[in-house]
Amino acid sequence: MKGRGPRNEEVLQAIALLEKTSRKEKKVIWKDIAERLKKPRRRRASVNLWKLGSIKSDKKYLLVPGKVLGFGNVEKALNVVALEYSESAKAKILEKGKAMSIAEALEAKIKPSDVVIIC
Repeated sequence: MKGRGPRNEEVLQAIALLEKTSRKEKKVIWKDIAERLKKPRRRRASVNLWKLGSIKSDKKYLLVPGKVLGFGNVEKALNVVALEYSESAKAKILEKGKAMSIAEALEAKIKPSDVVIIC
């Protein structure tokens, strides 16, 4: 039987880092994100910028366990953490806010209470 799930080394490293951080900090949110990333790419979240811009939340970071796509405009400063970005999405986000990978976010030691998961 064919293996399911990610084969990309960057994705596998992100999953391992999330699981390690989950065990170390005893935070379930990182384990949840790791489980979402274990799915095949076609089943992961793909979110457009217009959706990120329309979210009303008091959290500091929007976490997308998948890819951020560039359809739409960014009206306000956003701090986005995602597995992947399209080129146009990353450029639009960086005009006003921050675009970080999951590994960069974990290294920056963002608090789980500052994160909202967008699917």
